[in-house]
Amino acid sequence: MASTTQRAIRESTGDRLFLFAVYSILTLVLIVVLYPLVYILSSSVSSPEAVTSGKVWLWPVDISFDGFRTLLDTPRILTGYGNSLFYTAAGTLISVALTVMLAYPLSRRTFFGRGGLMMLVTFTMIFGGGLIPTYMVVKELHMIDTRWALLIPNAIWVWQVIIARSFFQTSIPEELIEASEIDGCSDLRFLRSVVLPLSKPILAVLVLMYAVGQWNSYFDALIYLKTADLFPLQLVLRSIIIQNNSSGLMDAMKMVERQQLAELLKYALIVVATLPVLVIYPFVQRYFVQGMLVGSVKG
Repeated sequence: MASTTQRAIRESTGDRLFLFAVYSILTLVLIVVLYPLVYILSSSVSSPEAVTSGKVWLWPVDISFDGFRTLLDTPRILTGYGNSLFYTAAGTLISVALTVMLAYPLSRRTFFGRGGLMMLVTFTMIFGGGLIPTYMVVKELHMIDTRWALLIPNAIWVWQVIIARSFFQTSIPEELIEASEIDGCSDLRFLRSVVLPLSKPILAVLVLMYAVGQWNSYFDALIYLKTADLFPLQLVLRSIIIQNNSSGLMDAMKMVERQQLAELLKYALIVVATLPVLVIYPFVQRYFVQGMLVGSVKG
């Protein structure tokens, strides 16, 4: 009885109206976010005629897997998938390693020249060399039409360095470093044995950001790669869409069928391209939120 009375006292009419407004807005945001996902998934498993005629608005109509069947029958899709998996795994490993190697020294007060180095790193967020100079540098390094062209030039993102640096500053106390130095622990061993085990949240943030960026990247491949066997999935999907949108000298009936299939392929391609990220994200979501809060709010 007392708890009911206390709850009634705490929750006034204004509080209830405010909570109702908050839940209403959150529900609306949830619908806005979920509807495109449900629509794309429903369109990808509907018949081409239903998709092009606009019959699909929420649930699948005349369920058909022609879009996914067409993708699986295309050898380039499997090759592109394998390439994207390699680029994502190798690129994420390289990027996270380099980011930690740069951000950790910048977080230590005893690192000589860290202010000037941090200013140079931050300056790259404002000014870039441009596409042609960057292409010339990649060419001089003999990385054109190689896998390294997608792994090295954009290996470090400045914003991720700033987030990691803020995390190390707030989560690794100087006293811990001094104690390790007294025990004779080297900097490399301290980084490997102490810093990394305590930095799982920020490592999860870095892995997710770099992996998503690497998976969705296609512009670098479009610029630097020439061999089709090296193309990532995104570039392969782009070429398939362009090919299906070009009618050529087809008759009217075949052109309509081609356009219907192209429209269906768009939704199937979206599902195929986003599936790995949707599968991975729930496993790192807890670390992602924690790392973002520590790296941004406290920093």
